[in-house]
Amino acid sequence: MSQNIQFQDTSRKTSEVLESILNDIKTDRITLRDLMAMIGEQGLLLLCALLSLPFLFPVSIPGVSTVFGAGIVLIAIAITINRLPWLPDFVANRELETAKLVPVLNRGVTFLRKLDRFLKPRLSYLTAGAVANRVNGLALTFAGVLLMMPLSFIPFSNTLPGVAILLLSTGISQRDGALVGGGYGLIGLTIVYFGGLAWLIWATGASFNIPGFS
Repeated sequence: MSQNIQFQDTSRKTSEVLESILNDIKTDRITLRDLMAMIGEQGLLLLCALLSLPFLFPVSIPGVSTVFGAGIVLIAIAITINRLPWLPDFVANRELETAKLVPVLNRGVTFLRKLDRFLKPRLSYLTAGAVANRVNGLALTFAGVLLMMPLSFIPFSNTLPGVAILLLSTGISQRDGALVGGGYGLIGLTIVYFGGLAWLIWATGASFNIPGFS
């Protein structure tokens, strides 16, 4: 837990790295611990990107929201404090069916491959330095918390923070400040969206004189 982490620049595109990892999955079930071992401790940002992919599409895979959401939060906290992450067993060792998970992840990689064409180092003040790393880590943590909120039955409630996590993690790893800025914008949009839903619920309850909403 005391070991620091360092984010190394890479010439490989995020989609290429994640695609190669998915091609190496040969088992019927996989855990978050397995994915971490495949990516390695230097690939925490890539792991966040990978864990966000299932939420880009309106699909339901049992256990993914809790396990991947909690994983993103804990990994993001580790990024913020510059330490290797600690994951509780119920998060790290929860088994997921690869037959359902891998096709969704591959669809996400296809989307990411299109995004990679626009990636380039820019706006370095959003990606370089200790302060930027910690602020971005906090943003990733907050987006992970939004992702874990029990609102999966509401359209876009997982998609918006999922895309924010993908933009932040990819932008930081590829030193693209514009993508990081887009991630912050998606977090803001998620807050507005959730706030609008809360107001709508309150207004509906008040209009019908439901106790507690007046």
